[in-house]
Amino acid sequence: MKTISILGSTGSIGTQALEVCEEHNIKVKALAAHSNAKLLAEQVVKFCAEYACIFEENKLDELKSCLAGRNVTLLTGMEGLKTIASLDGVDIMLNSVVGMVGLVPTLTAIEHGTDIALANKETLVAGGKLVINAAKEKGVNIYPVDSEHSAIFQATQGNSMNRVKGIILTASGGPFFGKTIDDLRDVTVEQALNHPNWSMGSKITIDSATLMNKGLEFIEAMWLFDLRPEQIEIVVHRESVIHSAVEFEDNSVIAQLGVPDMKIPIQYALLYPNRVHCDVKHLSLTDYGKLTFSKPDYETFKCLTACIKAVTAGGILPAAVNGANEQAVAAFLSGKISFLGIGELVEEVLNNTQNKEINNVDDILEADRAAREYVAKRILERRF
Repeated sequence: MKTISILGSTGSIGTQALEVCEEHNIKVKALAAHSNAKLLAEQVVKFCAEYACIFEENKLDELKSCLAGRNVTLLTGMEGLKTIASLDGVDIMLNSVVGMVGLVPTLTAIEHGTDIALANKETLVAGGKLVINAAKEKGVNIYPVDSEHSAIFQATQGNSMNRVKGIILTASGGPFFGKTIDDLRDVTVEQALNHPNWSMGSKITIDSATLMNKGLEFIEAMWLFDLRPEQIEIVVHRESVIHSAVEFEDNSVIAQLGVPDMKIPIQYALLYPNRVHCDVKHLSLTDYGKLTFSKPDYETFKCLTACIKAVTAGGILPAAVNGANEQAVAAFLSGKISFLGIGELVEEVLNNTQNKEINNVDDILEADRAAREYVAKRILERRF
């Protein structure tokens, strides 16, 4: 029986991961959430977790009240996440928090020697070199949870002796596929949150609408699978049935298919290398009838282009564009900027950041801080 800790247990990935734990008898030792103290407490009780962390410190009293009389160690803030990331007796830590907050706990788990199921894109987007080098040094496995990266990981199993020529990274295209810049000028938050295939948190859903999410996945794939930018082809696949594919040196292409349901990649990461029953819908290709493929619109969706330029240049630029995007998305969700303003701000930060190599985690955090500060200042100067 495996033992797991989950960061981000009350989010979409975390709640589905707990369903997998329940079905397959995975012991849950620790749970962490951002601010939903009530749901976190319910999860702790149901799964008999020994540790609970609420990231927002002002929610700690509520969590204490919900868990009064129970023998649970309560934690808060980044120190709480680091404590959970370094617990003894944990086989794998699922990191499904949103944003840069996931970087330090990932590095902490690696230092402790704990394997990681990674659903936090920003860990590798901002800290790819540091994270991958640390994992290699410590012999820690990083199992991808994103459906696209899981598909690539699955397609390479049993092919260790065959060289990868490149990968096909599929994208749903989000709710605004085929739209022009003029079409997107008056997009509302509600429209941007209306994803055609996936049910996700608000931040990642907006990222899917701007195609920033695919840009982040492009960067993440480079680090996970040791690829160069020119080895990655992004293909818009509206049906989200082919989750990604790998092309080998003989030009054979192996893809992983399935209904768009995150339980499949979550379960594969947690139970690797075993495949067992998964409570998802059977894939019927005849029900779909046809699958379609298109090229992305790199001019309209500036975030995607910015990500590829950033990782091609390297250094702190991926961390900078990621930080800019997080700040801009928060501003869009609160009505402070337009939808197109997200891409414009990300592009501005890319063009106005002086690049340098990353030597330590402080370099990453400083690049993130400077990018957020730049975006906040520009929003005050004029409306995007």
